[in-house]
This record gives sequence, C-alpha cells and structure tokens, in this order.
Amino acid sequence: MVRSSTVCLQQQHVFAGRGWCVCLQAPIRLIKTTRNVLSVQLTTMSIQTDTTAPSLLPPDEHVLSTLERDGSRRWLKPKLSRGQWLWRRRLAAYALVALFVALPFVKIGSKPFILLDIAERKFTIFGFTFLPTDTVLLALFLVGTILSIFLITALFGRVWCGWGCPQTVYLEFFYRPVERFFDGTAGKGGQPKATRPTWFRMLKYPVYLVLSFLLANLFLSYFVGVNRLWEWMHQSPATHPTPFLVMAFVTIAMMADFTYFREQVCIIMCPYGRFQSVLLDQSSVIVSYDGVDCGLCVATCPTGIDIRKGLQMECINCTQCIDACNQVMSKLGRAPDLIRYSSQKNDRGEPNRIARARVFLYPLLLSGIAGLFFFFLTARQSFNIEVLRDRGNPFTVTEDQKSARNLLLLKLTNRTDEPSTYTLKVLSPPVVELKLSEPEMTLAPGEARTFHVSAVAPLESFRDGRAKLEFEVRNREGVVKPASWTLIGPR
Repeated sequence: MVRSSTVCLQQQHVFAGRGWCVCLQAPIRLIKTTRNVLSVQLTTMSIQTDTTAPSLLPPDEHVLSTLERDGSRRWLKPKLSRGQWLWRRRLAAYALVALFVALPFVKIGSKPFILLDIAERKFTIFGFTFLPTDTVLLALFLVGTILSIFLITALFGRVWCGWGCPQTVYLEFFYRPVERFFDGTAGKGGQPKATRPTWFRMLKYPVYLVLSFLLANLFLSYFVGVNRLWEWMHQSPATHPTPFLVMAFVTIAMMADFTYFREQVCIIMCPYGRFQSVLLDQSSVIVSYDGVDCGLCVATCPTGIDIRKGLQMECINCTQCIDACNQVMSKLGRAPDLIRYSSQKNDRGEPNRIARARVFLYPLLLSGIAGLFFFFLTARQSFNIEVLRDRGNPFTVTEDQKSARNLLLLKLTNRTDEPSTYTLKVLSPPVVELKLSEPEMTLAPGEARTFHVSAVAPLESFRDGRAKLEFEVRNREGVVKPASWTLIGPR
C-alpha cells in the first residue's frame, strides 16, 4: 500500500492534467489481485475441510443400546447371571404363565372368568358381562387400570417391566433359553460358540414357531373361549377362515417380535418407558449402581444399557445386574448389593419418603373410580330400551281418515343370562294402539334387537300436530321400564 501511494504521487506530478482518476488505477489493480488470491486460498481450505476435517459432533458409541455408531443393529446376547433375584423372577414368571394358561378355563358360575368376545360385542371380566351400552363402566375400568399402573410405578418403579410384562416373561424365560441351547451357551448366555454349526443353530427357529403357535392359540382363547377353540382345532380352517387368519397373524407377529424386535419393543415401541419421567419421583424404587467397574453388569443387561451411567429410560428393573455384581463381590470377599434396589433420595443420603403427594392422590382417585364403578354396576337394569323414529314419512293418515299412524323402532337389549320375552302396554293416551310387525319380542341372553312398532292414534288426540305417547315395556320377570315418544299428526 505504501508503494502504491508513492507511485500515485509520482503520477500526480507527471500527469497532473489527468486529475485524480489516474491516481486510483494502481490501488485498484492491487485490490483485484489480492481478492483473487484470497478466493483461491479459501477454496483450497474448503476442499481440505470437506475431505480431511473430522465431524464436529461425533456420534456416541451406541446411539441406542441396540444401535451401533454407524446405525446398524447391535444384536444383544446377554450373559445369564444366576442369583436370588433371577430365581425369584423365574418363579414369578412361571406362575404368571400358568395363570395365563389357566384363566380361559376358569368359570364363575356359568360364565368364564374372562372372555373378550369382540364378534358378539360382549366382554366378560371377573364373571361380569359388559355390553357396548356399558361404556361408562368400561371407561371407569380402563381408567382404574391405568391409575393402578401409575401407583405401582410410583411405589415400586418399573417392576411390571422386569417381572410381569409378557414381553419380558416370554423372551427371557422361553425364547432366550431356547436360543442359548442351540447356541451352546445354555445356562450361561453370551455370544454363541464358534464350534456349533450354523445348521444346528438354525434349528431354534422351528422351536420358536411352535412356541409362537401355542401362544397364539392361547391368546385366541381369550376372545373365542376354550370350547369353541377346541372345536375349531378339530375342524378344517375353511370352516372358520377369519379366526384361522387371526391365529396365523398372531403367530407371525410373535415370531417377528421374539426373533427380531426383541428388546427393541421395550426400548423403542412401548410407550410405558417414555412415561417414566412423569411416573417416577425421587423416592421411587430404581436400580442403583455403586460397583467396581468390572463390566459384568453391562454384559448381562437384556436391554444393553450401562447401569454405571445412572437412571436410564431403557432400564426395566430386571435385577440381572444385581445378581452379576453380587457374584463378583462374593468372589472378592466384599459386601454385596453395590448394585441394588434403591431410590434417588437414598443414593444422596436423604431419607426416603413413602408418604408423598402422588401416593395419596392415586389411591384417592382409585377409591372414587371404584365407588362409581360399583354404583353403576349395581344400578344396571335387566334390559335396556331405546325408541327411534322409523324411516319414511313422519306419519300417514289411515284409510278411514280418522287416525294417524307413526312408525317407530324399538331397540331392546337383554342384559340377563336367560332368554326373555317382552310386552308393551300403553299408558297415555289410552286410545293409542301399538302394533308389532313381529309376532313377539323374545331375546336370547345378551341379545340386542330392533323391533318395528306401529303407533295408531285418533286424530282428536293431536294438539298442534303433536301427541305425547307414554307406554311401558315389561319382561317375563315382571321388570317394568317406562318410555315416552312424541307422535306427529295433522294440524
């Protein structure tokens, strides 16, 4: 720049007549040259950055516990850690499976303990049959179930996930033992032995198929009943194609779940784990770590997490890490339970409070819901009625021009366990005549049916084209339910 200024001054003396325009030529050339050089340097730096510079945000070792750094699937082969907690979980799991198998066979009186008959729209739970008209009862039951899960989670953490969930029970105590047998790691777990030939390891899939088929049939028995299922099993699938397709679909779904998705159902698909941030508090039971960094707790975890990193959404409280740590402590001659059931408050040395707001709120809400449930349950009638207007003209005048006819639809629902016959009786005005299109109103147990009723009223019964009809429906047991309807006639 100094040199450019000197040149400019010399040019001013020599070419003074040209003025300041000549003075600017040399600096402008220098600026253009400098700009071109900088452009080339920036382009070179950009190329070097794109090809050699490391990523600004390198990924973690595992994006998820089932995904590698490059996004590929991390197949988990957890080691089996034996101990008192595994023995307790195994006992609970087999008891739950026995209960699952036995429940479709249990009856209370003449009703099954549980039968979810979707085709007939009848749901029998604890021996009580609920119909589609029992929406309030079903809603209260579902809300009560959800609140019960909230309460159990607030008190005991994710005990359901590790001890009672069918996904955990079947995967850890049925499918994984089969896999370990064919992989040569029975009773141990871990990576399969290299000495086992591939064809032998592939034999686990036919066993998986048989297990999935049996579980699918048990699952189907909850919706059709064991008696009907037994009949179908002795018939051709062509006689019942829809249930057969449902069973086949459930079998395929279970195969896909327990052979491919596995722990990903708990980590990715199940919403319950996502709710932990609001369901748990500082006093809830969790699995807490204070170990010696031997790594066995990671190798034995069925969801592939590192418990040393603290409380995590993927932890299902299965206690396998506790058994693994206690084995190590026993060999080292140290005190057990470095990994243990604890709470965040206990880990900080603070007293754990059982009596807290949510522990009181959830039982209070459950008591209110239970009260409403039993109130509506005991207030149910033996039959329901609903009156609707039939399609067509609002009314027609009879041939003798003395009466008007209204066509009605009377929907009856028999809520008893016995067939019942119903009769109609006009209360007001007594001159109205009710005629049934059907010979009689008889319903099977739990049946809902619509009957066509013709209401004929004299013209003098109408005021401004309206007449208030009041009548009653009576069943054979003598239960009476009143009903009313506004008839339409000429003005």
